[in-house]
Amino acid sequence: MRLTLVIFAMGAAAIGAAFAPALVRAQETPPPGQAALGKRVFQQANCVGCHKWHGGGGGGYGGDALSLRATQLDREQIVETVTCGRPGTGMPYFRRGVYEGDEHPCYGVGRQELGKDMPVEAGIFLRPAEVAAVTDYVLADIKGKGEPSYADCAAFFGDAARVCNVYKTVEPASGRAPEEKRGG
Repeated sequence: MRLTLVIFAMGAAAIGAAFAPALVRAQETPPPGQAALGKRVFQQANCVGCHKWHGGGGGGYGGDALSLRATQLDREQIVETVTCGRPGTGMPYFRRGVYEGDEHPCYGVGRQELGKDMPVEAGIFLRPAEVAAVTDYVLADIKGKGEPSYADCAAFFGDAARVCNVYKTVEPASGRAPEEKRGG
C-alpha cells in the first residue's frame, strides 16, 4: 500500500518521463499506416474489453476502464501504461518480463516490491512496435475526440455495421435521411 502511494504521489508525468523512453523508442510523428496497425492491435489485444470500441471506458462489458477520449496522458505515458499496466488498478501489462529480473523498467520496481498491487498479466503480449502502434492509434483516433459519433463507429466497424445505427436519429415527420447524433 505504501509503495503504491509513493508511486502515484510522484505523479504519472514524472514517472512516464523517467521510464517510458527505455520501454519503447517511438517516433513523434508516426509512419504512414501506424494508426491502422494500432487499431488492429487495439482489437486483437482486447483493449475494447474494458475501454470499449470508442475508447470511452466506463462500466459495462469487461471492466470499468478510464476514458482514453478524455485522457491527459502524453505519448510516453501511454506507452508506459500499455507496457507496464497500472499498479493497484485493473490495467494489465502487455510486455513480457517487464517485472522480472534485476532491471526494473516499470516504475523502477519489480514484482516483489509491488506485492498485491502488481498489475495482472494481459492475455496477449505486445512487441515494442505494437505498443507504439496502439499508442499512435489512441493519439490519432481517440484522445480528445469528445463523445463517439456515427462517423467514429463506421470508421471502427465499417459503414454497413448495424451496431452504428444507435448513433443515428430519424426524423419521422420530415422523411429526411437519418442524421448523426452524438452520444454513447
